[in-house]
Amino acid sequence: MPRPSRAAAVAASSKLREDPSHELTLDEKVEFVSREVIEEALQAATPKKGRGKKREAAEPAGEPWEAELEKKKRGGGREKKAGGAALEEVQEVGPQKDGEIVETPAKKPRKKRAPKPEPVYNISPIPEEMKKKTEWKGRLGYACLNTILRKKKPDPIFCSRTCRLATIAEKGIDFAKELGSQNVKDLLELCKWNKANGIKFMRMSSEMFPFASHKVHGYTLAYAEEELKAVGEYAKAHGHRLTIHPGQFTQLGSPKPDVIDASVRDLEYHAEIMRRMGLGPESVMILHMGGVYGDKQAAIERFKENWKTRLSQDVKDRLVLENDEICYNLDDILPVCEELGIPIILDWHHDWINPSSLSPVQLLPRINALWAKRGIKPKQHLSEPRPGAETVMEKRTHSDRCKSLPEGFCSDGVEVDLMIEAKDKEQAVLELYRIYNLHPVIYESLRPPADVETLQTNGRKSRTPRKKKAEEAVDGSAAVEAGIDPGEPDEDDHEPVEEVPEAARPVRKRGKAEDGAEVKVAETPAKKRKGRKATVKGSSVQVEKVKAQRVMLGEESKLSSMSE
Repeated sequence: MPRPSRAAAVAASSKLREDPSHELTLDEKVEFVSREVIEEALQAATPKKGRGKKREAAEPAGEPWEAELEKKKRGGGREKKAGGAALEEVQEVGPQKDGEIVETPAKKPRKKRAPKPEPVYNISPIPEEMKKKTEWKGRLGYACLNTILRKKKPDPIFCSRTCRLATIAEKGIDFAKELGSQNVKDLLELCKWNKANGIKFMRMSSEMFPFASHKVHGYTLAYAEEELKAVGEYAKAHGHRLTIHPGQFTQLGSPKPDVIDASVRDLEYHAEIMRRMGLGPESVMILHMGGVYGDKQAAIERFKENWKTRLSQDVKDRLVLENDEICYNLDDILPVCEELGIPIILDWHHDWINPSSLSPVQLLPRINALWAKRGIKPKQHLSEPRPGAETVMEKRTHSDRCKSLPEGFCSDGVEVDLMIEAKDKEQAVLELYRIYNLHPVIYESLRPPADVETLQTNGRKSRTPRKKKAEEAVDGSAAVEAGIDPGEPDEDDHEPVEEVPEAARPVRKRGKAEDGAEVKVAETPAKKRKGRKATVKGSSVQVEKVKAQRVMLGEESKLSSMSE
């Protein structure tokens, strides 16, 4: 079809403007309509914004047919799209050739990249010389985080999503609650993975519900009751034991009333999790005695008083005490537990660093008797130091995996469950399964250990500047006077971080070691230093480096008490 002339189209348009009743002749209609069709075709061929220069209008605006074309350019297509009508695929219109419109094929949609295939791991069999035997048939478990699921892409599975107070101020508490809901949903996925791999024992993250026990922003867990109930029913149906470990800032022996109030709120929060899950008495809450505050016996008396007067029966029925590696060994907590009827978690690694007068095997009958009074299966903790550890603080850090079960841990003839506290989490459990032939393993679930295990871990890194090597070489360290037992070095594998609140910043104190030498300690973390970072544990804040709360002692000396 020959291209219509502009003059003919303008003439037809002028007649219509002068006399709206004028009827166009056939030739005029062809000239007018054909011109409009061509202009629409040229518009369709104009490159989109960002992909080339915009084609200039074929003709200057001013005529009615051109005004109508401009209207279509601006809104005609959008109205159809906004109305939800199915849009037909439009082919791009190219330039004209010899008066004919040349159509070009539509662009093909860009293909999505295929996901990367899972790497193939070469897992060596356990050498015969490493294989061992045991008559024990209890449950092995791991703490808080599954390394395979945590690295899953695109949606990692873990239970410690948290946030900052500044985020709550900006987005509201519902944002924190939504994180809690997702944490509980992922907890169910962890339980399903454990079932498939023969693991029926796990410690839940204490960070599942960010700031739930906070003095200002705290909230109940009623909104997540269905999700919690689903996890509890699954655990009970498949014989899983779930426990939880409140943070080391939960201190029932503190001399500060506000610390006690926060500790009680935190314990009630953890008890609410288990109550809404419908878990039985085997699901216990593990707690450390805490700091010595310059007078260990006075701290013990405060603990006993707060236990009797401040805790609900729900909390008392679940709370158990664990010996720690710095302040309170089995000799310290066993009499307290026998007086109050509190079961004891025997931590073999802690007893190795901070030993009692008698061996753990000799104390097992008294320890197991406390569990028997509650009618609960005993629970113990196992971990090992990293290779090359020499100082107390180096010995505290857990190894990637454990090479053997503790000798004599079930010599009393009582069946126990053993929590493996290791950096490789579920891989440490699966390796013990293979060493002792405790349970068949799924090969695809295995991951190789580190080629070389060093003192430095692959976990969360502190931004606190390193101290001089001469200081790091000094052996030993003492717990803080500030009611802070250093706690588990890798208990929860935290994700986000939180600033240290004003109330948690320390006042410098002085104390005395056994040899009478005056030493500096910190009551709570001192003024916030550059590079310091802390993490949220429920409503508590855990300072990543406890070096500000350590007292450096000699090879044989150990801090027995501190005075203000």
